[in-house]
Amino acid sequence: MCGIVGAVAERDVARILLEGLKRLEYRGYDSAGMAIADDAGRIHRRRAVGKVASLEAALAEEPLAGHTGIAHTRWATHGRPTDANAHPHMARGQVAVVHNGIIENYEALRRDLEGAGYTFESQTDTEVVANQVHRHMASGADLLAAVQATVAELDGAYALGVMAADEPGRLVAARRGSPLVIGLGIGEHFIASDVFALLPVTQRFVFLEEGDVADVRRETVAIHDRGGKQVERPERLSEVSPDAVERGGYRHFMLKEIHEQSHALAETLEGRLSRDAVLPEIFGPDARPIFDRLQRVQIVACGTSYHAGLIARYWFESLAGLPCDVEVASEFRYRRHVVPDGTLFVTISQSGETADTLAALREAKNLGFAASLAICNVPESSLVRESDLVLMTRAGPEIGVASTKAFTTQLAGLLLLVAALGRRHALTAESEAGLVAALHDLPAAVERVLALEPDIADLAERFVDKRHSLFLGRGAQYPVALEGALKLKEISYIHAEAYPAGELKHGPLALVDADMPVVAVAPNDELLEKLKSNLQEVEARGGELLVFADDRVQFTPRDGLTVLAVPSVHELVAPLVFTVPLQLLAYHVAVLKGTDVDKPRNLAKSVTVE
Repeated sequence: MCGIVGAVAERDVARILLEGLKRLEYRGYDSAGMAIADDAGRIHRRRAVGKVASLEAALAEEPLAGHTGIAHTRWATHGRPTDANAHPHMARGQVAVVHNGIIENYEALRRDLEGAGYTFESQTDTEVVANQVHRHMASGADLLAAVQATVAELDGAYALGVMAADEPGRLVAARRGSPLVIGLGIGEHFIASDVFALLPVTQRFVFLEEGDVADVRRETVAIHDRGGKQVERPERLSEVSPDAVERGGYRHFMLKEIHEQSHALAETLEGRLSRDAVLPEIFGPDARPIFDRLQRVQIVACGTSYHAGLIARYWFESLAGLPCDVEVASEFRYRRHVVPDGTLFVTISQSGETADTLAALREAKNLGFAASLAICNVPESSLVRESDLVLMTRAGPEIGVASTKAFTTQLAGLLLLVAALGRRHALTAESEAGLVAALHDLPAAVERVLALEPDIADLAERFVDKRHSLFLGRGAQYPVALEGALKLKEISYIHAEAYPAGELKHGPLALVDADMPVVAVAPNDELLEKLKSNLQEVEARGGELLVFADDRVQFTPRDGLTVLAVPSVHELVAPLVFTVPLQLLAYHVAVLKGTDVDKPRNLAKSVTVE
């Protein structure tokens, strides 16, 4: 992984491919490369470690030109970031391949190819694909048949773009487990791992399904399913504007997306609430009979989305009266399960292409769950297409690797689900009306918190020379603390941990001193007095406390205790509101430390490998 772009056109494709790579930079990567077939039927390649700008500089010195090409940004899985390991990979100068995913049986295939006289220049699994395609073509297969034969021999996940020197004007694309789209033009067609890459040249897309292999030429696109039968896949018109992936006047995408949260939340709630209730049909026409028979909820997600699930567990059990389990997707799929009758399987993902979450959903289909429901931000994603029920979060494109508006809109979507299920169980009409009133006020409440940014930017200066930090919360605010710690470590590279505040005395208190800032979130809820006692334990050990407190809470600032008042909100939406200052804190610490805020090292936006 991480980003694929390809083009077959009457015009020169080099600039199209380069612009596509730039639009995929948000996904995270460590090297970039491009291969183009010239008019003489030869493939030329340029690769560079580092940013796309390094590849652009290499192309300025030695330009590529031609009508058929593929390009890639790589996030290392096999082999360190080097020129030799960067994509595209080639076989004997005749076949070029770009690949997202992991080929699990590549070592066995490599040994077999070496026995047949093939040599390897890289440490990657991808080079096996290039050589295997070449091997089939050397036996008489055309490019399409060679790719079909090759993917039948692969174990693992892949999105592939393949071209051959002796078949100009042709690309073959294939997917299993990693997303791939076809962009449709007039006299030209494109492939990409993400629609964002192609928005400057088209808004018409075909999304390949599992096992599909596509034969892409200038005038035609032919798609074959995993059985080799030619099939039609629906054309979709993307509603995403090319300008949606621009920073506007903001220094970073992350800051832009933090400030977009009030609008994103309003969009997520639009048309889904009456004056005092959640509208019943927002999960689709099939939702009502499914919801009527549900008795519990299983949530599966990764990273930030997992934290959203942890918060939702408190809501499902305290508000709706429904048992709720939450599990990391990468763990869920590798253990045996007991599935009680009437259990809804809920997946949460920004991209809808997170490999572990998708695999968990596919595993769940064989385990006897009553139904599956996806909460997702990308309408065309695999998770959406493969789930029984869907709630779109409407956050809009999120480019920064550290998720912000996707997280808060996921929480809003989960509250809608809690209400829809809860009214069948423990949620009273009065409680639902209170929840809906809080949701109506939520976008404005987030705006009020965003106004605190200058104060939070000042507080960030205290973290610049620190190496460790501790985040505390109680109840539903504990996962908020987890999310705050994750944001700080992701983009500032400061080691941060989060604990339920009551756990301090069971170990973490040993770490507290003046060099380890302790951040706490303190809404005005039934656990407030308990939290205050826990914070006194920190003060007694000389710790430096930063408390984000509901403005109705009486905290007296003093040496070692800094309090930032957060506008008061309903207890149920407090986790969404208290998340925002933690995002701003992490952002401003990272800016002061000079890190790459939008593209933190070693991370990728859409993790399409295990």
